Order: sequence, then structure tokens, then C-alpha cells
Amino acid sequence: MTAADAIRAATAALAQTSDTARLDAEVLMAHALGVTRSELLLRHMRDAVPATFAALIERRQGHEPVAYIVGEQEFFGLPFRVSPAVLIPRGDSEVLVEAALAARPDAARVLDCGTGSGALLLAVLHELPGATGVGIDRSAAALAVASANAQALGLANRAMLVQADWHSAGWADALGGPFDLVLANPPYVEDAADLAASVRAHEPAGALFAGADGLDDYRVLVPQLPTLLAPGGAALVEIGYTQAEAVTAMAVQAGMTAGLHRDLGGRARVLEIKIPLGKGSATA
Repeated sequence: MTAADAIRAATAALAQTSDTARLDAEVLMAHALGVTRSELLLRHMRDAVPATFAALIERRQGHEPVAYIVGEQEFFGLPFRVSPAVLIPRGDSEVLVEAALAARPDAARVLDCGTGSGALLLAVLHELPGATGVGIDRSAAALAVASANAQALGLANRAMLVQADWHSAGWADALGGPFDLVLANPPYVEDAADLAASVRAHEPAGALFAGADGLDDYRVLVPQLPTLLAPGGAALVEIGYTQAEAVTAMAVQAGMTAGLHRDLGGRARVLEIKIPLGKGSATA
């Protein structure tokens, strides 16, 4: 059996598991062969099937995300290592990076709250060669993944990774703020949300769920933003598509303004939160 034959069979086998069965099969075959997907399609479709391929397909049939199986996910044009300790970076979150770069292209100091794989922080630092940043996460396992990504991308000397939890008093005291940019993709999924099996069963619950209405972490983090932002700074906060009004109200209650950014599908995705000119910022 050739790789092409095995991909056709795997596509049929994955049809009940995945909406992207053919793509999944190709990515997993490329991984098994140790080549890129482009190389597979151009030069390796007649290769013999690696012995490891069947096990990879079986894992995907069990709803394990392809990114966890291959250990990598591209985000903002950069390769990021991922594991079940971190959320898989999504293309929709690239809106946050774009909004951050537009809001403060001159940013010197960046804070990423809940850094996970480090995707948001490291993508911004990659685009802002004069900036340094801090990524915080309460998970030591997540920070290990972020550290590996910082090393692999050549950004370890500009990214400090710290175990911290914004629910704890004084968590930001040693971070060296305030910051020109604050990035955050906090947990925002309702506890009872109907999620795909690949998400609910495999991605870290602590990075997904935030109470009955999905707003618990915003209630804690948003009121702290004024102490984290430098004068003229901006916080870019990812939200669920139904949460713009509620989180905007929290920002206004804390004396800030909030503007909405939508993703490519037109859904509410990111709030750009600022302190109005003249109000100033407190130091962290």
C-alpha cells in the first residue's frame, strides 16, 4: 500500500470523527514520514506507509486533536510546540495579535496573562524586535511549553515566564510593570457548554471554563487592568462571541473604555481596553 492509498483509507475512517478528515490524514502521514505536508503531496505519495501511521489515525479516531498528536501548531506564521498542558492556538486569536500591534506598534513592555503555549506573547515580540515581555500562567506545565517555544523562536532573552495567578493578591508585584500592552485570552467558556469531544476531553479544563456564564475570570482580571497599564497603554482581551457587552460593562465600571474587534467570521473576538486620556494609570 502506498501513502496515497493509506490516506484515502484513513480519510474514510476519520469521516465520522472529523470535519477535516482528508487534511488530518495528510498531516498525520506527513508527520509519520518526517516531511512537511507540501513535500508529502509533491514527492512522497507513492512512498511505503510507515508502521506508525495506523496508530496516529487511531488516536485521531479517539478525538485527540491533530496538533497534540504531531506536537505542533502554526500561529501567526510561527511554529509552536503544544501539549495537552496548553490550549491549541487558534487562527481566530490572531485578531488579538493584529489589534495589539496596531494599538501600540511602539510598545516596549508587554504582559501576557494566561500565556499557555506563549503564542500571543511570542508572536507580538517577534513582530516588535525592540520589546520585552512577561508571560504569566498558573500552570508550571504550560510555562514549560512556553519556555521551549521561546527558546525555539530565539526569543528567550526577551520573554520572562513567571508562574502567577491573577486570583492571588499581589500576583503582579514582581513583574516589573506597568506595561504598554497587556494581552489576555482567559478562560471564558461556560461550565455546561456543548463542546466538541476533541476540546472537552483533551484540552486543559483550567484554561477553558470560567463558571456558569463564562465570565468569572473577567470579573477578577478586568478591574485590575488599570494597575497594569502604562499611560497610553492598551489591553487586548479575547472574549466569547456573546460576551462583548458584559465585559465592556466591566471595563467601563473600572473607568476604562472598550472597543470591539471582530474575527474573519464577523464574530466578536477581542476587546481593546484603554484608560481614557487624562485619567492616568496606577503603577503595578
